[in-house]
Amino acid sequence: MTAHGKSDWDDRVLPFQLDRADIRGRVARLDGVLGRILSQHDYPAAVEAVLAEALVLTALIGQTIEQRWKLSLQIRGDGPLRLIATDYFAARAPGEAARLRGYASFDAEGLTRARGTPFDAIGRGMFAMLIDQGSGSTPYQGITPLAGGSLAACAAGYFARSEQLPTRFALALGRSSSPGGAEGWRAGGVMIQHMPKASPHVAAGDNAGPPESADDEAWSRVNLHLDTVEELELIGPHVAATDLLYRLFHEETPRVFASQPVAFGCTCGPEKVVQTMSIYSARDIAHMTTPEGRVTADCQFCGAHYEFDPEELGFEATRPPGS
Repeated sequence: MTAHGKSDWDDRVLPFQLDRADIRGRVARLDGVLGRILSQHDYPAAVEAVLAEALVLTALIGQTIEQRWKLSLQIRGDGPLRLIATDYFAARAPGEAARLRGYASFDAEGLTRARGTPFDAIGRGMFAMLIDQGSGSTPYQGITPLAGGSLAACAAGYFARSEQLPTRFALALGRSSSPGGAEGWRAGGVMIQHMPKASPHVAAGDNAGPPESADDEAWSRVNLHLDTVEELELIGPHVAATDLLYRLFHEETPRVFASQPVAFGCTCGPEKVVQTMSIYSARDIAHMTTPEGRVTADCQFCGAHYEFDPEELGFEATRPPGS
Protein backbone atom coordinates (compact mmCIF):
# COMPACT_ATOMS: atom_id res chain seq x y z
CA MET A 1 0.00 0.00 0.00
CA THR A 2 1.25 3.46 -0.88
CA ALA A 3 -0.49 6.62 0.18
CA HIS A 4 0.91 10.13 0.25
CA GLY A 5 0.41 13.13 2.50
CA LYS A 6 -1.64 13.82 5.58
CA SER A 7 -5.12 15.13 6.23
CA ASP A 8 -7.18 16.79 8.95
CA TRP A 9 -8.72 13.37 9.67
CA ASP A 10 -5.43 11.78 10.70
CA ASP A 11 -5.21 10.63 14.33
CA ARG A 12 -8.94 11.05 14.85
CA VAL A 13 -11.96 8.85 15.52
CA LEU A 14 -15.27 9.96 14.02
CA PRO A 15 -18.49 8.58 15.58
CA PHE A 16 -21.52 8.14 13.34
CA GLN A 17 -24.99 6.67 13.35
CA LEU A 18 -27.07 5.16 10.53
CA ASP A 19 -30.58 6.24 11.44
CA ARG A 20 -32.36 4.05 8.92
CA ALA A 21 -30.69 0.90 10.22
CA ASP A 22 -30.26 1.63 13.97
CA ILE A 23 -26.55 1.03 13.59
CA ARG A 24 -23.76 3.05 15.19
CA GLY A 25 -20.14 3.11 14.19
CA ARG A 26 -16.74 4.75 14.16
CA VAL A 27 -14.18 5.69 11.52
CA ALA A 28 -10.55 5.83 12.70
CA ARG A 29 -7.45 7.10 10.94
CA LEU A 30 -4.03 6.71 12.58
CA ASP A 31 -0.83 8.24 11.21
CA GLY A 32 1.48 10.21 13.50
CA VAL A 33 0.35 8.46 16.68
CA LEU A 34 0.94 5.09 15.01
CA GLY A 35 4.45 6.05 13.95
CA ARG A 36 5.25 7.36 17.42
CA ILE A 37 4.20 4.10 19.09
CA LEU A 38 5.91 1.78 16.62
CA SER A 39 9.13 3.81 16.68
CA GLN A 40 9.56 3.15 20.43
CA HIS A 41 10.97 -0.30 19.58
CA ASP A 42 12.78 -1.96 16.69
CA TYR A 43 9.99 -4.33 15.70
CA PRO A 44 10.08 -6.67 12.69
CA ALA A 45 7.52 -5.78 9.99
CA ALA A 46 5.21 -8.66 10.96
CA VAL A 47 5.08 -7.47 14.58
CA GLU A 48 4.46 -3.89 13.49
CA ALA A 49 1.55 -5.03 11.32
CA VAL A 50 -0.21 -6.90 14.14
CA LEU A 51 0.42 -4.14 16.66
CA ALA A 52 -0.88 -1.54 14.19
CA GLU A 53 -4.07 -3.58 13.70
CA ALA A 54 -4.50 -3.83 17.47
CA LEU A 55 -4.05 -0.08 17.88
CA VAL A 56 -6.73 0.73 15.30
CA LEU A 57 -9.11 -1.69 17.03
CA THR A 58 -8.30 -0.10 20.40
CA ALA A 59 -9.03 3.39 19.10
CA LEU A 60 -12.33 2.28 17.55
CA ILE A 61 -13.53 0.30 20.56
CA GLY A 62 -12.24 2.75 23.16
CA GLN A 63 -14.20 5.61 21.64
CA THR A 64 -17.36 3.46 21.58
CA ILE A 65 -17.37 2.69 25.31
CA GLU A 66 -18.43 5.27 27.88
CA GLN A 67 -14.95 5.64 29.27
CA ARG A 68 -13.89 7.30 32.48
CA TRP A 69 -10.36 5.96 32.40
CA LYS A 70 -8.87 3.06 30.43
CA LEU A 71 -9.65 0.33 27.90
CA SER A 72 -6.97 -2.33 27.32
CA LEU A 73 -6.60 -5.08 24.75
CA GLN A 74 -4.30 -8.02 25.46
CA ILE A 75 -3.59 -10.69 22.87
CA ARG A 76 -1.56 -13.64 24.14
CA GLY A 77 -0.48 -16.72 22.19
CA ASP A 78 1.85 -19.69 22.25
CA GLY A 79 3.59 -18.66 19.01
CA PRO A 80 6.68 -16.48 18.53
CA LEU A 81 4.50 -13.35 18.72
CA ARG A 82 3.75 -13.83 22.40
CA LEU A 83 1.95 -10.67 23.46
CA ILE A 84 0.28 -7.58 22.04
CA ALA A 85 -0.86 -5.04 24.65
CA THR A 86 -2.61 -1.73 23.97
CA ASP A 87 -4.25 0.93 26.14
CA TYR A 88 -6.74 3.67 25.31
CA PHE A 89 -7.06 6.42 27.94
CA ALA A 90 -10.18 8.53 27.73
CA ALA A 91 -9.78 12.27 27.24
CA ARG A 92 -9.36 14.01 30.57
CA ALA A 93 -11.46 17.02 29.52
CA PRO A 94 -13.68 18.00 26.57
CA GLY A 95 -11.59 18.93 23.56
CA GLU A 96 -8.50 17.06 24.76
CA ALA A 97 -7.07 14.08 22.91
CA ALA A 98 -7.57 10.53 24.05
CA ARG A 99 -4.25 8.79 24.63
CA LEU A 100 -3.12 5.59 22.96
CA ARG A 101 -0.13 3.34 23.62
CA GLY A 102 0.94 -0.22 22.83
CA TYR A 103 3.80 -2.70 22.74
CA ALA A 104 4.61 -6.24 21.64
CA SER A 105 6.69 -9.09 23.06
CA PHE A 106 8.10 -11.67 20.67
CA ASP A 107 10.72 -14.35 20.10
CA ALA A 108 12.89 -12.94 17.31
CA GLU A 109 14.47 -16.26 16.36
CA GLY A 110 11.12 -18.05 16.33
CA LEU A 111 9.59 -15.28 14.25
CA THR A 112 12.15 -15.81 11.48
CA ARG A 113 11.00 -19.44 11.20
CA ALA A 114 7.29 -18.64 11.32
CA ARG A 115 5.12 -19.35 8.31
CA GLY A 116 1.81 -17.88 7.26
CA THR A 117 0.37 -14.47 8.05
CA PRO A 118 1.54 -12.17 10.86
CA PHE A 119 -1.62 -13.17 12.77
CA ASP A 120 -0.57 -16.84 12.48
CA ALA A 121 2.62 -15.99 14.40
CA ILE A 122 0.52 -15.49 17.55
CA GLY A 123 -0.49 -19.15 17.55
CA ARG A 124 -3.21 -20.43 19.84
CA GLY A 125 -4.25 -18.15 22.64
CA MET A 126 -6.74 -15.56 23.81
CA PHE A 127 -8.07 -12.11 23.01
CA ALA A 128 -8.90 -10.14 26.16
CA MET A 129 -10.62 -6.81 26.67
CA LEU A 130 -10.22 -5.03 30.01
CA ILE A 131 -12.18 -1.96 31.09
CA ASP A 132 -10.95 -0.05 34.12
CA GLN A 133 -13.06 2.93 35.14
CA GLY A 134 -10.56 4.04 37.78
CA SER A 135 -10.55 4.37 41.54
CA GLY A 136 -13.62 3.01 43.30
CA SER A 137 -14.67 0.71 40.48
CA THR A 138 -14.13 -2.98 39.78
CA PRO A 139 -12.28 -3.65 36.50
CA TYR A 140 -14.15 -5.73 33.93
CA GLN A 141 -12.44 -8.38 31.82
CA GLY A 142 -13.80 -10.39 28.92
CA ILE A 143 -11.88 -13.13 27.10
CA THR A 144 -12.45 -14.95 23.82
CA PRO A 145 -10.26 -17.47 21.95
CA LEU A 146 -8.10 -16.36 19.04
CA ALA A 147 -10.00 -17.33 15.91
CA GLY A 148 -11.05 -16.07 12.50
CA GLY A 149 -7.65 -15.28 11.03
CA SER A 150 -7.34 -11.67 12.24
CA LEU A 151 -7.60 -9.51 15.33
CA ALA A 152 -10.62 -7.79 13.74
CA ALA A 153 -12.41 -11.16 13.58
CA CYS A 154 -11.48 -11.85 17.21
CA ALA A 155 -12.90 -8.49 18.30
CA ALA A 156 -16.14 -9.09 16.38
CA GLY A 157 -16.38 -12.53 17.99
CA TYR A 158 -15.85 -11.01 21.42
CA PHE A 159 -18.81 -8.63 21.00
CA ALA A 160 -21.02 -11.39 19.62
CA ARG A 161 -20.27 -13.72 22.56
CA SER A 162 -19.85 -11.33 25.48
CA GLU A 163 -22.16 -8.45 24.57
CA GLN A 164 -24.59 -10.14 22.15
CA LEU A 165 -24.09 -7.20 19.80
CA PRO A 166 -23.57 -7.84 16.07
CA THR A 167 -20.29 -6.05 15.29
CA ARG A 168 -18.10 -5.77 12.21
CA PHE A 169 -14.70 -4.23 11.56
CA ALA A 170 -13.10 -3.31 8.24
CA LEU A 171 -9.42 -2.43 8.68
CA ALA A 172 -6.49 -1.59 6.45
CA LEU A 173 -2.88 -0.69 7.15
CA GLY A 174 0.41 -0.39 5.36
CA ARG A 175 3.61 1.53 4.82
CA SER A 176 3.28 4.91 3.12
CA SER A 177 5.52 7.77 2.11
CA SER A 178 5.18 11.33 0.91
CA PRO A 179 7.41 12.99 -1.69
CA GLY A 180 10.75 13.68 -0.04
CA GLY A 181 9.54 12.25 3.26
CA ALA A 182 10.36 9.17 5.27
CA GLU A 183 8.30 6.00 4.97
CA GLY A 184 5.94 5.21 7.81
CA TRP A 185 2.81 3.34 8.78
CA ARG A 186 -0.76 4.47 8.23
CA ALA A 187 -3.86 2.59 9.32
CA GLY A 188 -7.58 3.09 9.28
CA GLY A 189 -10.80 1.30 9.89
CA VAL A 190 -14.56 1.33 10.19
CA MET A 191 -16.51 -0.28 13.03
CA ILE A 192 -20.26 -0.88 12.79
CA GLN A 193 -22.42 -2.23 15.59
CA HIS A 194 -26.14 -2.87 15.93
CA MET A 195 -27.46 -0.62 18.68
CA PRO A 196 -29.27 -2.32 21.57
CA LYS A 197 -32.94 -1.41 21.70
CA ALA A 198 -32.51 0.20 25.12
CA SER A 199 -29.86 2.54 23.74
CA PRO A 200 -30.53 6.26 24.32
CA HIS A 201 -29.55 6.77 20.67
CA VAL A 202 -32.72 4.97 19.57
CA ALA A 203 -35.86 7.09 19.64
CA ALA A 204 -38.14 6.30 22.59
CA GLY A 205 -40.98 5.26 20.33
CA ASP A 206 -38.72 2.76 18.59
CA ASN A 207 -37.49 0.91 21.69
CA ALA A 208 -39.72 -2.03 20.90
CA GLY A 209 -37.83 -2.22 17.65
CA PRO A 210 -38.78 -3.68 14.28
CA PRO A 211 -39.27 -7.42 13.87
CA GLU A 212 -36.10 -9.43 14.13
CA SER A 213 -36.21 -10.17 10.42
CA ALA A 214 -36.14 -6.43 9.68
CA ASP A 215 -33.15 -6.04 12.01
CA ASP A 216 -31.37 -8.85 10.20
CA GLU A 217 -32.19 -7.32 6.84
CA ALA A 218 -30.81 -3.92 7.88
CA TRP A 219 -27.64 -5.47 9.29
CA SER A 220 -27.08 -7.49 6.11
CA ARG A 221 -27.71 -4.45 3.93
CA VAL A 222 -25.19 -2.28 5.81
CA ASN A 223 -22.61 -5.08 5.70
CA LEU A 224 -23.01 -5.28 1.93
CA HIS A 225 -22.31 -1.55 1.74
CA LEU A 226 -19.20 -1.99 3.90
CA ASP A 227 -18.02 -4.84 1.66
CA THR A 228 -17.43 -2.29 -1.10
CA VAL A 229 -14.86 -0.27 0.88
CA GLU A 230 -11.34 -0.06 -0.54
CA GLU A 231 -8.06 -0.06 1.37
CA LEU A 232 -7.05 3.46 0.37
CA GLU A 233 -10.49 4.75 1.38
CA LEU A 234 -9.97 3.31 4.87
CA ILE A 235 -6.45 4.60 5.27
CA GLY A 236 -6.79 7.97 3.55
CA PRO A 237 -5.52 10.63 3.50
CA HIS A 238 -7.17 11.77 0.27
CA VAL A 239 -10.68 10.55 1.16
CA ALA A 240 -12.18 12.43 4.10
CA ALA A 241 -13.90 10.32 6.73
CA THR A 242 -17.19 12.10 6.06
CA ASP A 243 -16.87 11.46 2.32
CA LEU A 244 -16.19 7.80 3.01
CA LEU A 245 -19.32 7.50 5.14
CA TYR A 246 -21.45 9.20 2.51
CA ARG A 247 -20.06 6.98 -0.25
CA LEU A 248 -20.72 3.80 1.74
CA PHE A 249 -23.92 4.59 3.60
CA HIS A 250 -25.75 7.52 1.98
CA GLU A 251 -28.88 5.34 1.64
CA GLU A 252 -28.88 4.68 5.43
CA THR A 253 -29.19 8.35 6.51
CA PRO A 254 -25.79 8.73 8.16
CA ARG A 255 -25.38 11.22 10.99
CA VAL A 256 -21.94 12.21 12.32
CA PHE A 257 -20.92 13.53 15.73
CA ALA A 258 -17.87 15.41 17.01
CA SER A 259 -14.62 13.63 16.22
CA GLN A 260 -12.16 12.62 18.95
CA PRO A 261 -8.45 13.40 18.51
CA VAL A 262 -6.02 10.65 19.53
CA ALA A 263 -2.41 11.14 20.60
CA PHE A 264 0.37 9.01 21.98
CA GLY A 265 0.35 8.98 25.76
CA CYS A 266 2.04 6.94 28.45
CA THR A 267 1.19 7.02 32.15
CA CYS A 268 4.50 5.72 33.43
CA GLY A 269 6.57 7.74 35.90
CA PRO A 270 8.97 7.35 38.83
CA GLU A 271 6.14 7.25 41.36
CA LYS A 272 4.39 4.39 39.56
CA VAL A 273 7.61 2.41 39.30
CA VAL A 274 8.23 2.83 43.03
CA GLN A 275 4.65 1.76 43.73
CA THR A 276 5.07 -1.34 41.56
CA MET A 277 8.37 -2.27 43.20
CA SER A 278 7.01 -1.77 46.70
CA ILE A 279 5.65 -5.35 46.76
CA TYR A 280 9.20 -6.76 46.76
CA SER A 281 11.25 -7.59 49.84
CA ALA A 282 14.70 -6.16 50.50
CA ARG A 283 16.15 -9.54 49.48
CA ASP A 284 14.32 -9.37 46.14
CA ILE A 285 15.53 -5.83 45.60
CA ALA A 286 19.10 -6.94 46.29
CA HIS A 287 18.84 -9.47 43.45
CA MET A 288 17.68 -6.69 41.12
CA THR A 289 20.49 -4.31 42.06
CA THR A 290 23.25 -3.76 39.49
CA PRO A 291 26.97 -3.93 40.37
CA GLU A 292 26.88 -0.13 40.33
CA GLY A 293 24.38 -0.18 43.19
CA ARG A 294 21.30 0.90 41.22
CA VAL A 295 17.94 -0.70 40.46
CA THR A 296 16.82 -0.01 36.90
CA ALA A 297 13.45 -0.29 35.19
CA ASP A 298 12.29 0.37 31.63
CA CYS A 299 8.74 1.15 30.48
CA GLN A 300 7.66 -1.42 27.92
CA PHE A 301 5.31 1.08 26.28
CA CYS A 302 7.44 4.18 25.80
CA GLY A 303 10.97 2.97 26.56
CA ALA A 304 11.53 5.41 29.43
CA HIS A 305 14.46 4.37 31.64
CA TYR A 306 14.41 4.75 35.43
CA GLU A 307 17.11 4.27 38.05
CA PHE A 308 16.68 4.13 41.82
CA ASP A 309 18.62 3.76 45.00
CA PRO A 310 17.71 0.29 46.39
CA GLU A 311 16.81 1.91 49.72
CA GLU A 312 13.89 3.65 48.01
CA LEU A 313 12.28 0.37 47.00
CA GLY A 314 10.73 -2.73 48.52
CA PHE A 315 8.29 -3.08 51.39
CA GLU A 316 11.14 -3.84 53.82
CA ALA A 317 13.16 -0.78 52.84
CA THR A 318 11.26 1.55 55.15
CA ARG A 319 10.36 -0.91 57.89
CA PRO A 320 11.78 -0.09 61.35
CA PRO A 321 14.55 -2.47 62.49
CA GLY A 322 13.18 -5.60 64.17
CA SER A 323 9.61 -5.03 62.97
